Amino acid sequence: MPTTTAVSFGSPPNELATVRDYVRWAASAFARAGLLFGHGTDNALDEAFHLVLWALKLPADLPTVYLEATLTAEERAQVWALLQQRIASRKPAAYLIGEIQFCGLPFTVDERVLVPRSPIGELIVQAFRPWLTVEPARILDLCAGSGCIGIACAQVFPDAEVDLGELSDGALEVCEINILRHRCGGQVRARKSDLFAGLAGRRYELIVSNPPYVPEAEVDALGPEFQHEPRMALAAGIDGMDIVERILNEAPAYLADEGLLVCEIGGSREEFETRFPDIPVSWPEFEHGGDGVFVLRRADLQDWLKGN
Repeated sequence: MPTTTAVSFGSPPNELATVRDYVRWAASAFARAGLLFGHGTDNALDEAFHLVLWALKLPADLPTVYLEATLTAEERAQVWALLQQRIASRKPAAYLIGEIQFCGLPFTVDERVLVPRSPIGELIVQAFRPWLTVEPARILDLCAGSGCIGIACAQVFPDAEVDLGELSDGALEVCEINILRHRCGGQVRARKSDLFAGLAGRRYELIVSNPPYVPEAEVDALGPEFQHEPRMALAAGIDGMDIVERILNEAPAYLADEGLLVCEIGGSREEFETRFPDIPVSWPEFEHGGDGVFVLRRADLQDWLKGN
């Protein structure tokens, strides 16, 4: 678990005494520093609240009466150090504390993997209905990163065998940490694979992927928080579609007859539709935010590939 006390940032002002004081100060300080959000929170106040409560080991649903609680000297130092580290390092909060929630589950993360934030989580909770028409015996989380998508799928489909396909050795190590953390080693396996190259002979009723999909120039222009994330998990050619095109071309050989491909492309939908203008995908709508996820059945993908 990352520590926040190794670097000295001085002492907090005496005027800061309560939980509420530190949340308010942090939100203002984050805004003044021009911090960027989008790795679990989308604004300074929510991030301040999250970090202060994490440092104090308090739950996110803390009753409001406890916001007036006065911190001890040791607690003040711990909270102050974490808040100052967020400002000085410009690292996403999840990297500083070493974990983030996804689908209601805690996952270990560090700079070897993207910070989980995919709207695919909402589809997982819904068991991919109405698009998934069969109970999956095998599920593939392709470009797995931390393994959060595959492990969350394993919770929803406890009888399914789940593979986490990932090329990065560092990310595979994080996958193994999360497999151990969730005690799902009998169901979930991390496999080193350059997309499908290491999965010969395996077929899946469900393939879910959050691959690299950001154009190279856009990655270069991302703010400091995003630059801490692994570039290979973000960048994918001039229009961001290089990896997605490989997935589309190769997926039919690894999908079962009634198989379903679910793939996130985020803000690159325009690039996707430009390169693949007539592909028969569905675009789920999300109640809790996010977009840019397409759903495609194997039969429809095969027909499209034959026509192209």
